[in-house]
Amino acid sequence: MKVTILDGYIDEPACLGVPPFISPQVRAAAGAAISAGAEVEYITIDKIRKNNAELNSDVTLFMSGNAVPGKYLRAMPASKKEVLEISCHIPGVSIIGGPAALDSEMCSSFDYSSKNDPAVSLYEILKGKEVSQRLRNLEEWNEWQIKGAHIVKDHPDFPDPLIAEVESYRGCIRYKSGGCSFCIEPLKGEPLFRQPSDIIEECAKLTEYGVHNFRIGGQSCIISYMADISSGDPPRPNPDAVEELFSGLSKLNPKVLHVDNANPAVISTYPEESRKIIRTLAAYCTPGNVLALGLESSDPQVKTANNLNSSAEQTLEAVKIINEEGSKIGNNGVSKILPGLNFISGLDGENKNTNELNINLLNKILNDDLLLRRINLRQVIPLRKEYKKSDKHSFVKFKETVRENIDQPMLKKMFPEGRILKDVYMEIHDGNFTFGRQIGSYPILICIPYKTELNRFVDVSIVDWGYRSITAVEFPLNVNECSIKALEALPGCGRKRATKIFMSRPVLNIEKLSEIIDDDGVIKRIKDIVTF
Repeated sequence: MKVTILDGYIDEPACLGVPPFISPQVRAAAGAAISAGAEVEYITIDKIRKNNAELNSDVTLFMSGNAVPGKYLRAMPASKKEVLEISCHIPGVSIIGGPAALDSEMCSSFDYSSKNDPAVSLYEILKGKEVSQRLRNLEEWNEWQIKGAHIVKDHPDFPDPLIAEVESYRGCIRYKSGGCSFCIEPLKGEPLFRQPSDIIEECAKLTEYGVHNFRIGGQSCIISYMADISSGDPPRPNPDAVEELFSGLSKLNPKVLHVDNANPAVISTYPEESRKIIRTLAAYCTPGNVLALGLESSDPQVKTANNLNSSAEQTLEAVKIINEEGSKIGNNGVSKILPGLNFISGLDGENKNTNELNINLLNKILNDDLLLRRINLRQVIPLRKEYKKSDKHSFVKFKETVRENIDQPMLKKMFPEGRILKDVYMEIHDGNFTFGRQIGSYPILICIPYKTELNRFVDVSIVDWGYRSITAVEFPLNVNECSIKALEALPGCGRKRATKIFMSRPVLNIEKLSEIIDDDGVIKRIKDIVTF
């Protein structure tokens, strides 16, 4: 029996699968097929797009759909149109999995739809069993992740900048109360935690196959990993378990080791235990780490109406604690670990004052000289229930205010002019610009204002800021070899001085460059950036 896992790049609230990430869901499905005795082929939607590859397996599982759609730099998830078109050309048995399985039109185009656990559905089909829509048990989970690990070698981003998303637990720590109104994680029941040894074993197997970038995700709150759920909502954290997990992972010598979500109410309610955990993450993970805090709204009415995680006051306290424990700059030019903040518009209970309360919190964070690595603004997706039609104008205005008044000043604090960022991967050209990022959970987008070679790592020096990105030049910048566009991007140079430098090449040293530019202020800004 031959099985094809077709990766349409799924994107879920607690699980990333859009390149440079590879989802654990597709690896689990591959492992499940192997456990059922099948031969497995793994291909991505990009291979279909580029090579018009033919599907010729007995069974095809198409993993697709975005539960939290966002903007992507170069790899686009499969569109609904693509899914429907490809479904017409699948021979044998067809299965749709991932968030796309919640779409009735897409489901009707496949023989089976798996709304809960595609790996289980695939296993049951291959074994000739009735598809039960159950979730995998812990034994299956660990076995399938190991058996399916090898498919990473067929991912287009392997070995770099590929990041393997690795799940730590399933479900929400607030499952008893139903969790947030918009989130499907509480529907998975009581959280099922994987043991540190099992997570470490999976990462060791991935390392053996050539992966060296990891994000420990799949959880609603990493601070609550192996927490005592019986202690209440929020639960008391377990610092020893987090220490065991991340100290063990660090022994694999990963190039990148990051995490994702955290519940601010847990951090503010249990500051001592949370500080220990954040120190552990700062010590064992690589710099550039982000704890995405799910506030969703600062409005107490919205919090109550949607059973949200935490209040604005709890979130502010969590932001302070993370800054105190994690803002130190690491060896790649970015902080060890910083908070991110998530907002959702369109929830029940919103009124004309809701966004004003959100802005007030963000201004408080900015004025208190605290750092937020990422502010994520999105509109609610009705996965669990319907919401009244939101005020799109209000959302757009809120977004513009945040980008203009919060994001850029925050970027200037985090990424000052002249800061050197190491190991930036050059990803795409857009006109005469080059865009790249460091490998990680939520890396800052970096614009190089000229064309340079792609698919390589470079160090850069920051020269300017956008609203959600920064501008930089390669570091060190060789004055005698770079383009005139690169010279123009140097702080204080501009077109006229760049042309003068270009026409004077070769420039032998900083003294000669100083004569050409004739401005001590400009020389002071660029002397540590350039080389000759």
